[in-house]
Amino acid sequence: MSFHTKFARSAAVAATLLGLGAFSVASAQDATPEQLAAAQRALEALGITAQFDDILPNQADLVQAQLTQVYPNYHDLIDEVVTDTAISLASRRGDLEQEATQIYANVFTEDELNQLADFYGSDVGKKFIQYGPIAARELSQAGDIWARGIARDLNTQAQEELNKRITAQGGTPVEVPAPTTAPAAQ
Repeated sequence: MSFHTKFARSAAVAATLLGLGAFSVASAQDATPEQLAAAQRALEALGITAQFDDILPNQADLVQAQLTQVYPNYHDLIDEVVTDTAISLASRRGDLEQEATQIYANVFTEDELNQLADFYGSDVGKKFIQYGPIAARELSQAGDIWARGIARDLNTQAQEELNKRITAQGGTPVEVPAPTTAPAAQ
């Protein structure tokens, strides 16, 4: 059984038993308990801290791989020790949640946090979280295409107009190669 599978099962049991999702706001500074609760609600709606869920399993995989290279004959024992150690460290995930909550409470007002939680907890907010990055990427690509088209047309039209004016003054026009374009700002 892979470490991820074994760890995921064990961590789920540990999280349930230890109540890792709930934490005390008593140690938080600079924010009211209501503001911290609103921050936690907003973070849950946004799903921002989910990106940290794989840190401990990934680090455990690395440690297990390193130890297995040093002690190749003890793979089963290494698996057991690393899994047990990782599970014992799982409670520290709550510290990261507290830190994230405090950060959001320091940046946003309670009212703003409630608005964020309400919006991102709604169907349209959930859709925005899911599809917003795709739309942003496609918009960036559209901007790049538009920038290349504008650069091409600007160069062509400016070159044609310049040639007309140079010819009107009795000069000899010169063709200048089209400039390369930079991608649109992201």
